[in-house]
Amino acid sequence: MLRFLARRLIGAVITLVIISAITFMLFYAVPRDPARLACGKLCTPETLEVIRHNMGITDSLPVQYWHWLTGIFLGRDYGSYGHCDAPCLGYSFVTRASVLDTIKDRFPTTVSLALGSSVVFLIGGIGAGMIAAVKQGKALDKIASGASLVASSMQIYFVGTLALYCFVYQWQILDQPSYTDFTKNPASWANGLLLPWLVLSLIWTANYTRMTRSQLVEQLNEDYVRTARAKGLSRRNVFFRFAWRGAMGPIVTIFGIDLGVLLGGAMITEKTFSLQGIGMLAIKAVTNNDLPMLLGIMVITASFVVIANIIVDAVYALIDPRIRLA
Repeated sequence: MLRFLARRLIGAVITLVIISAITFMLFYAVPRDPARLACGKLCTPETLEVIRHNMGITDSLPVQYWHWLTGIFLGRDYGSYGHCDAPCLGYSFVTRASVLDTIKDRFPTTVSLALGSSVVFLIGGIGAGMIAAVKQGKALDKIASGASLVASSMQIYFVGTLALYCFVYQWQILDQPSYTDFTKNPASWANGLLLPWLVLSLIWTANYTRMTRSQLVEQLNEDYVRTARAKGLSRRNVFFRFAWRGAMGPIVTIFGIDLGVLLGGAMITEKTFSLQGIGMLAIKAVTNNDLPMLLGIMVITASFVVIANIIVDAVYALIDPRIRLA
């Protein structure tokens, strides 16, 4: 296990370096000067040069990337900004605030959105998939399969806008979606995120319903399951001890990746409900050509996905004894 984790961690670092380098290079393919954007309307050549120096963009492109990369581990000096302690992701070209501090401020919103919606779509999706598999070919199976097909074809920006109009503005059943610190008021926290949770989980629930059903149907037709039935084990025992356990492996794998993506920022959902999370921050960074902020978000997002993959591989070995990690 330790050798496996060591190899995966080394691979994760290499992957993150490659992703950050590609993002860095693509940013400079855009024909816009970030220093001129930060300088404003009353900009002189002298002021522009000072801003370029403070931003650290007077050096060549490879040197700039090297300074940014080493700053993560060793810290970095940023002219008039002062010293940035490690892990340093730089300062925003637009707000001139610390990238890491800004991401930390937005992180609780995204985490709350991701974890809350994950609970909803896991319970709903796996539960509906189990019912559909047990009632294969019957009315409940057809209803669950048809509903999941319809839900998976919907788009969050359409469903979210429609849900806002109906539940918030028209019927006034729910409050305007917002984020409240859980430690300050758990009830307001849940009430403000309830609608985004339901909308975001709608499509994911549909996907997990179809995935759970197909995995369980396949497992229920396996020879070892039929053998367990022939030995006289109860239907419940056979289902949960053999079929359900065998079906959970692929579902856990996909969930780990999905959770990593959600923690990286559910952009469309945050934009639809005006939630100030990492997804909304990424949209603004792309719009404003804010390279340090964009790089910081890319590294954080990629880290979640890579770490989630490592954890999933380890958990998969616990679920399925046939898997061995060398």
